[in-house]
Amino acid sequence: MTEGPGLAEERETPMRRALLCCALLSLAVTACSSSASTPGPYWPAPAASVAPAPPYATPVPVQPAPPDYPWPTPVSTPHPPVVFPSLGINPYTDTTYDSVSTFGLDVDTASYTVARAYVSRGLKPDANSIRPEEWVNYFDQGYAAPETGTFAIYADGGRTPFLSSGEVLVRIGVKAHNAWSGTRPPMALTFVVDVSGSMEEGGRLEMVKGALSLLANQLTASDRVAIVAFSTNARIVLHPTAGSDKQRILAAIATLRPDASTNAEAGLRLGYQLERLQFIKGGINRVVFATDGVANVGLTDSAGILSQLGADAASGIQLVAVGVGMGNYNDKLLEELADKGQGYYAYVDSPAEAKRIFVDELPTTMQTIALNAKAQVEFNSQVVAGYRLIGYEDRGMPDSSYRNDAATGGAVSAGHEVTALYALVLRQPEWGMQRLATVGLRWTDPSTQRTQEIAQDVYLGDLAWDFRDTDPHFKMSSLVAATAEVLRGSPWIPNYRLSDLRGAAAEMKGWLPQSAEVSDFLSMLDQLGQMGGWPYDG
Repeated sequence: MTEGPGLAEERETPMRRALLCCALLSLAVTACSSSASTPGPYWPAPAASVAPAPPYATPVPVQPAPPDYPWPTPVSTPHPPVVFPSLGINPYTDTTYDSVSTFGLDVDTASYTVARAYVSRGLKPDANSIRPEEWVNYFDQGYAAPETGTFAIYADGGRTPFLSSGEVLVRIGVKAHNAWSGTRPPMALTFVVDVSGSMEEGGRLEMVKGALSLLANQLTASDRVAIVAFSTNARIVLHPTAGSDKQRILAAIATLRPDASTNAEAGLRLGYQLERLQFIKGGINRVVFATDGVANVGLTDSAGILSQLGADAASGIQLVAVGVGMGNYNDKLLEELADKGQGYYAYVDSPAEAKRIFVDELPTTMQTIALNAKAQVEFNSQVVAGYRLIGYEDRGMPDSSYRNDAATGGAVSAGHEVTALYALVLRQPEWGMQRLATVGLRWTDPSTQRTQEIAQDVYLGDLAWDFRDTDPHFKMSSLVAATAEVLRGSPWIPNYRLSDLRGAAAEMKGWLPQSAEVSDFLSMLDQLGQMGGWPYDG
């Protein structure tokens, strides 16, 4: 909650005075260069926020206030041979022109583990591979599941050391209700496994086989499982089989061997055919597609593959796309397959991550509770001068699509949580109880096919005046998002370097959530900083 302006004044240092002078000079230059057509002043933060207070002893670079509207969107370039789509970077939007932001919910996390795979090999992640929302959504946000209803909406935020002195960061969270109470519904799973020659590299296929074997041991007699292998052609390795027949399932998994080319189309077509045969009404029905994404035989674009599958993706069978490997990886194909298959996309970079996805998460997040899920945030233009959605570049949609059920949103399963971060410029520096925004959610209930909608107001009082007073998960999200922004060369934090982030992370460590995932991220940030030679870390 807000602490208000009654903060104890801190002892001013020469460095602090220098930073303050730089901030004031930057604001003056921005004010002088502003277009006369741009309505609304962008107020600077109080002087106390220019230099971070303890425990952040290391001065954080002060950045200029956001430039005038309309702010351009830079476009990055792909890095072959890995196929990463060039999505650009969201600009700031002036609320006088457009106060509403609409996007489809996204539970994907692959971008983070793809980057982690790069770093573990001593390589710098491709800037186009960085999708900040997937980095943030990889980490637990500490949201409580709703006691009633499908979703709970959360909002908090405040000033952060990773934005300019005139900006605040708002975290908007959505938490789906937990999975079934009591007995889990029966599952029908069809595993479509890439056994092409490229899957032999780096032990990719063996990693997938190990994960499938662990998952097989959790199946029950009411479950059904089938396995399709594909290379140049597709073949059935295991016809629909009861989950209790573990010996037969494990024996089928053991027969998977690398072969020739990659015909993803044939694999998916046969996989969906088997899944239709073993479909369980009222149960959980999934096609799990595991591949390195190198589709080089048949149709190699997701639109062509899914158009030939017809209505399978919308028939109650969702697709889970799991990527493995690096070096000839088609990230774009797998993300689009998951989006159009109303499922989600994850990436496996280690046996531990394979266990996390297939064993720890997959069985408990299989129950889809929302299809075509969208969010719409309407900002109060009297309070918010400009906003910028961090990430979700490929999930944005026209505001009119929010209540257009023909416009595709995302699928959300039980227990999932989704976070969106907005950088805001406020029209006035005072903290109060004015309405900041209204957050709306709209989705289709897969069991009834009826559309549902909820909304919740967010107030300035929901934000913290001081970064130290923010939630530990918010602190972590702000650090993760800032790292992603630096790695993709975002123009909105141009004065930040990886060394700055490493220093801030070291000082923030005791204030962050204590988990293995957080420790792993901090270690990765250290590795990134030690590489050197970054164009944005001179």
